[in-house]
Amino acid sequence: MGSIAFERLSKIYPGGFAALSDLSLEIADGELLVVVGPSGCGKSTLLRLLAGLDQPTGGSIRIGATNVNALSPAERNVAMVFQDYALYPNMTVRGNLEFPLKMRSMSHAERRRRIEQVAGMLDLLPLLDRSPAQLSGGQRQRVAMGRALVREPAVFLLDEPLANLDARLRAQVRAEIAELQRRTGTTMIYVTHDQVEAMTLGQRIAVLDRGRLQQAASPRDLYAHPANTFVAGFIGNPPMNLLPVRLERSGRIVLPSFGGCPLPGMTGAPQSAAIAGIRPEAVRLAKGSSEGIAAQVQDVEYLGHETLLHFAPEAGPAALIARLPGLQPFVLGDAVRLVMAPEDWRFFDGAGQALG
Repeated sequence: MGSIAFERLSKIYPGGFAALSDLSLEIADGELLVVVGPSGCGKSTLLRLLAGLDQPTGGSIRIGATNVNALSPAERNVAMVFQDYALYPNMTVRGNLEFPLKMRSMSHAERRRRIEQVAGMLDLLPLLDRSPAQLSGGQRQRVAMGRALVREPAVFLLDEPLANLDARLRAQVRAEIAELQRRTGTTMIYVTHDQVEAMTLGQRIAVLDRGRLQQAASPRDLYAHPANTFVAGFIGNPPMNLLPVRLERSGRIVLPSFGGCPLPGMTGAPQSAAIAGIRPEAVRLAKGSSEGIAAQVQDVEYLGHETLLHFAPEAGPAALIARLPGLQPFVLGDAVRLVMAPEDWRFFDGAGQALG
């Protein structure tokens, strides 16, 4: 069984730095979980603890029904792929794939069977006699993955494996990893700081910040229903617009940063609401001259297939970003009016936790 359970896991380094704090999370057998967060949030530490390369300060780790805290890395049946490939330059592709099997004193026939199976799966059969120096970056990454897969691990760990590839190759190898996971059914944990990778690859995403789990959910739920303002501001490019709000006695919700302008059609928000959030694609331009909220174009980003418009109140810093299709004919300083549907708003309390 390749299921994983972290139970109140913590890791405190000498000097008191808490890389992980009280983290509890379960990963199903055969699931592809992506762990995402800013640099230093504890992503790689989580993988190192699972692989047995570091020991936790507190809590437990289970693979299947077995508590692996006291087991050595070799006893955990976990394979890991790193950012820098770590291939043996003096060995051919075949030699790199075969090395972990030789270390296990596996028979020649079984080694050959596994190498050919994995090489066929990763399209490496024509490359078996080449050295790593003769391979492209994407091919080297597939060899690194193949060297882990030949071991037939219970759990497959990938620590930012595509960081050294260019954008086009990253997209290609990312699709290959997703297809590989579907075919093998191996439990995978994929660590990245790239939210595009997280949203397109993960069956479920775990968001970390400063060593604490913020939310674990499907990409769709994570985007539509962030658990707090950190997730709302981290997931999405551009991220969710977050604006302070004030509830009046009449029940109206107003935006202090827009001169106390009320949110049209919005009443009955949670009484503890302090922040309102809305995704950029839900901010639209009003058709009439009297509806919506008055704003001014402060910046324009033309991306070809879409335009990002940055809006500000008539006096003040940028407060809203809208994602509009195509090339929009706006320039800095244009006066506009914005409309936002009531169902597209999300509310958070003063501590940043989601409401409703």
